[in-house]
Amino acid sequence: MCEHRGVTDNPTAEPTGTGFGRFWSAGTLSALGTALTAVALPVLLVDDLAADTLQVGIVNAAQFAPYAALGLLAGVWVDRWRRRPTLVIASLGRAASLGAIPVLWALGVLEVWSLAALMLMFGGFSVFGFAASQSLLPRIVPRTALLAANGRLDQGEAAAQTGGPTLGGALVGWLGAPVTILVDAVTYVVDALLVATIRTNEERRPRRRRRIAAEAAEGLRATYRHPSLGPLAVSTHVWFVANAAALTILAVLALRTMAFDPLLYGLLFTVAGVTALIGATLAARAGIRFGQGPVIVAARAAYPVAWTLVAIAPALDRPFGIAVVFAALALHGLAGGFENANELSYRQLVTGDELLGRVSATMRSANRTMAVVGALGGGALAAWAGEGVALVAVIALFAAALLIGALTPLRRARA
Repeated sequence: MCEHRGVTDNPTAEPTGTGFGRFWSAGTLSALGTALTAVALPVLLVDDLAADTLQVGIVNAAQFAPYAALGLLAGVWVDRWRRRPTLVIASLGRAASLGAIPVLWALGVLEVWSLAALMLMFGGFSVFGFAASQSLLPRIVPRTALLAANGRLDQGEAAAQTGGPTLGGALVGWLGAPVTILVDAVTYVVDALLVATIRTNEERRPRRRRRIAAEAAEGLRATYRHPSLGPLAVSTHVWFVANAAALTILAVLALRTMAFDPLLYGLLFTVAGVTALIGATLAARAGIRFGQGPVIVAARAAYPVAWTLVAIAPALDRPFGIAVVFAALALHGLAGGFENANELSYRQLVTGDELLGRVSATMRSANRTMAVVGALGGGALAAWAGEGVALVAVIALFAAALLIGALTPLRRARA
C-alpha cells in the first residue's frame, strides 16, 4: 500500500505520511554525512596524503567515473527491478566503501590510489542508488505533490549542508579526517534501514524480453528529443563540467593558497548550505508562479558571477579575500537551492513512470561523466596554467550552461 495520506492536489501542499517522512529522513541523514565527507576528503587528500591538484582531481573524478560505464545499464535495470530494495542495497554498498577508508588508514596503507579505488566503488553503488531514489519518490507521493516533495527534500539536504560542513571541520580537527568519513559510512547504514521500512505499492516487475540496448535507447530518446528536457539535460551536463572543475580548484585554492584551516573550510560550505536552504524553501512557490524553466535559467545566471568572485579573491587582502569567497559560495548555494527542486520535479512530471528510471539514470550518468571531465580537466589545467586561468575556464563554462537554457524552449518550460 502506497502511503499518500494527507496530500492534496495543490502542488505546493506539504507531502505527509510515514513513507515520505522516512524517505525524507533517510535523504537528510545521508546528506549530513555527505557534508562531513565534503570537508574531510579534501583535508585527507591535501593535508594528510599531500596530494597535488591533479591527484585531487583524480580522486574527485573516481566517484563519478562509474556513471559513464554503468549509467544507462542502471536505468534499464532500475525500471525492471523494484526500486526500494535497490536503494537499500546501494546504500549499504556505499557504507562499506566509505568504511574501508579509516580501516586502511589505521593499518597505515591508505594512499591516493587506494582512496581513488574506494571512491570508484562508492560511485558504482551511487549510480544505482540515485536512479532508484529519483524513481521511487513518485511511488511514495502523488505526481501532483512532486514539486513540493522535492522542495522538502532539498530543504532537508540544505539544512544538512548548513550544519554538516562546520561539524565536519570540527570533527576533522578533533578526530581526524578518516574517522569523520567513518561517520558518513554510518549514516548510509541508517539510511538503508529507514528506506527498508517504507511501504510502497511496487509489485514484482515481469521479466522483459526486450534487449537492454533497445530499452537504453528508448531512455535516450525520451531525454534528448524532448523540446525542453533535452536542452535542460545538455545545459546541466555543461554545468557539471564547470562545477566539478570549480570545486576541485577551490579545495587547493582555499586550503593551500589562502591557508584556510579545516574549520574555516567547513564554515565556507555551511554558508552555502544556509543560502541553499533559503532557496529550497522558496523553490516550489517560485516554480509554480514563474514556471520551472524560468527559475532554472535565472538560477544559472548566478554561477558565473559567483565564480568570478572566487577568481579575484586571492588577489585581495586576506580578510577581504576570505569574505569574498564566502559571498561567492553563498550565491552558489542560493542558486542551487532554487533550481534543484524545479529541475527534478520537471523531469519527473514530464516523464512516464515506465521510463523514469532510464531518463533519471541517463541524465545522472551523463552529468557524472561530465563531472569526471571537469574534475580531471580542472585539476590538470590548474596544475599546468595556475588556478586563475582554470577559474576563467570555469566561468566560461557556467556562462555556456546559462546560454543553452536561455536560448532554447527551456526558458519557458512549465510542467
